[in-house]
Amino acid sequence: MAVYDTKPYDLLHLPAAAGPDVDLRFLNFRLSVDTAGTADGARAVCVFVNDAIDKHCLESLASRGVELVALRCTGFNNVDLEAARDLGVAVTRVPVYSPNAVAEHAVALLLTLNRQVHRSFNRVREHNFSLQGLVGFDLNGRTAGIVGTGKIGRILARILRGFGMVVVAYDPYPDPAWAAREGITYVDPITLSSLSDVISLHVPLTAETHHIIRRETIDCMKPGVILVNVSRGGLIDTVALIEGLKSGRLGGVALDVYEEEEGVFFEDLSGTVLQDDLLARMLTFPNVLITAHQAFLTHEALNDIARITGTNLQSLLQGVPFVEGSLLT
Repeated sequence: MAVYDTKPYDLLHLPAAAGPDVDLRFLNFRLSVDTAGTADGARAVCVFVNDAIDKHCLESLASRGVELVALRCTGFNNVDLEAARDLGVAVTRVPVYSPNAVAEHAVALLLTLNRQVHRSFNRVREHNFSLQGLVGFDLNGRTAGIVGTGKIGRILARILRGFGMVVVAYDPYPDPAWAAREGITYVDPITLSSLSDVISLHVPLTAETHHIIRRETIDCMKPGVILVNVSRGGLIDTVALIEGLKSGRLGGVALDVYEEEEGVFFEDLSGTVLQDDLLARMLTFPNVLITAHQAFLTHEALNDIARITGTNLQSLLQGVPFVEGSLLT
């Protein structure tokens, strides 16, 4: 198996999970049509969120005998599933990898941004102990709107209820029984936007959800709302986001993802000039907090990802079904 976009933690977790009978070829660059030739001799490739597995890339892989594209993530918007199906290439993902990790990171971002912990940390390191401009608000009694009530959204809802927040939610496929048990109310998107002091996104990136946060939806939001996104960058129109920050409609934004993160996130660019003008602009706002797609980064999640990926690889070798819920084609 050729493993693309390899990170140090992949070297630690994947070999044991794949088993001694599997030859893992670790590559530190991303998979695309331009690099697909490096899959020669591999029956499977293992990819991450920013690899570009489009039709042309899949054709190149299939011509080299690749039978499986194993995503070591949950999202699959970077794979042309129709082309993979036509070419007879199986595509698997990791359907669940510690949803607690992602939900807890969303809470960490919210608390850090609201209580200005990041700014205070930097001040104190410079021996500036002033509290000027660091006022936040109590979460208790405020309203949180959760967009998407899958595994991660539900865990976040329970955590925020523990803070004493009123939680409303939107999901195109609501679960009224779950909501009744947890004391959560489903509402339509406009109502959620107008009521919520905090909005957190927990939906996959699809054609329907692309830019669900845009100028029109931001205009419907309660002034001063904090927006959190730990799902996929493409859910948010960055230009509209910046406009909302400049106008004051958005009180704060906490992001673990960005719609143009390929080639930026996961890389050390500290010695270079950042070429993305929109990202550079967002980094100038004092009420914007950005982490580099690290919500999944816990020992538990990494173990889950490696275990399921390794099991699917063994399933290919042994001709048995893949892990339940992981097969996409």
